[in-house]
Amino acid sequence: MTKPVILENDRVRLSPLTLDNYSNLQIVAAEDKLIQYSPSDIATPAALRNYVEIALDQLKQRTSLPFIIFDKQVSAFAGCTRYMNIDHKNKVLEIGSTWIGRKFQGTGLNAQMKYLLLDRAFNSLGFEKVSFRIDKRNTQSRKAVEKLGAILEGILRQNVYLLDGYKRDTCHYGILKNEWEQHLH
Repeated sequence: MTKPVILENDRVRLSPLTLDNYSNLQIVAAEDKLIQYSPSDIATPAALRNYVEIALDQLKQRTSLPFIIFDKQVSAFAGCTRYMNIDHKNKVLEIGSTWIGRKFQGTGLNAQMKYLLLDRAFNSLGFEKVSFRIDKRNTQSRKAVEKLGAILEGILRQNVYLLDGYKRDTCHYGILKNEWEQHLH
């Protein structure tokens, strides 16, 4: 999982997020309240660099695989996403730390990106379950993973502090390999 991986289709290219390419995201990351449902700070160049450094430390520990998102339709960097909380022993991982700029939201980019990530997790990497954790108030993201076939498994009450001090409720979604295969047909 630590070899450089590029996932792509006609719409999107997911490449390894690195200290050499993250600056392509500075304009998107600086959008006001872009990640209002996340505990991560990416609003300034220094905060974004710190965010990337943390992701790369997790990559070294084999618990994360971060990607930079390039929207091929408009030839622009859109945000990032990652495999995270990777549990090799139990064959479970999470797709998360996903954020894309406002102009890319609602365009189908997110669904195309999630399709690539789910397909690789299940069919190339041999994982048996993929999870998503989403702020209970983030109905747009919740509907998006439900469209992919993910099932709400429970709500973790007041489990994460956000940057503004709010303690969110987190919806935990999951999709099993056989559910993904059924969803595709």
